[in-house]
Amino acid sequence: MELFSLKNKTAIVTGALGLLGKKHCEALASAGANVVVADLDEQGAAAFAKGLGENHIGLTVDVTSNDSLTIARDKILARYGSIDILVNNAAINDMFENPGLAKELSAFENYPLDAFKKSLDVNITGVFLASQVFGTVMADHGSGSIINIASTYGIVGPDQSIYRDECGNQTFYKSPVYPVTKGAVVNFTRFLAAYWGNKGVRVNTLSPGGVENAQNEFFIQNYANKTLLGRMAQPTDYQGALVFLAGDASAYMTGANLIVDGGWTAI
Repeated sequence: MELFSLKNKTAIVTGALGLLGKKHCEALASAGANVVVADLDEQGAAAFAKGLGENHIGLTVDVTSNDSLTIARDKILARYGSIDILVNNAAINDMFENPGLAKELSAFENYPLDAFKKSLDVNITGVFLASQVFGTVMADHGSGSIINIASTYGIVGPDQSIYRDECGNQTFYKSPVYPVTKGAVVNFTRFLAAYWGNKGVRVNTLSPGGVENAQNEFFIQNYANKTLLGRMAQPTDYQGALVFLAGDASAYMTGANLIVDGGWTAI
């Protein structure tokens, strides 16, 4: 079990206050890591870090800002002396404020350019910048693990039929930008793994499937029917995979995409 220990390691999770971000933080803390809860919400990050225990801190981090990331890097190094694990979790997944307009705005023909650019900035540029700022510290030190969170929709195209209700009405479309950005994350992982392999920095992708989170019952059932295990994921279903990628249990693994999706992409 020592292979799964992260004792004395420092781990950063971006987008840490999201549904999965919190579970990522809890998993890393349980494995012994010092966790940096990085999110735009300063007070929320500090409060959540305090709840994890005394060895953890919360920091305000905007992944689209090099200055914000650099300030965070310096604070982390001053506190812990090293950066060992980076979980690039921050991302935008479309939510439309007006449900009545969701179908119209999410359709490819109408999808807003501003929304497309905003997601590109967070989901791709944010991963690039965070990896550059924190990963360079790892490369200089000669070791580290970067875990980029992608999605099954970075591997296969969205099945728009799962967004149809019991009467066959299309309630929503999975928009183009999320699959585009998550596909980019998967290939950025390969680039960075090849680039920093000789520096001892491992870079892998974790591609989760959909998580049950109080969605409409018809959607939960539609999604479950697409998986081999017959259900959506629970938020805790990715914790073991994350700890595996973070530590020595995956010491000979880099440039890989670990797909944890209940069998969605298997057939």
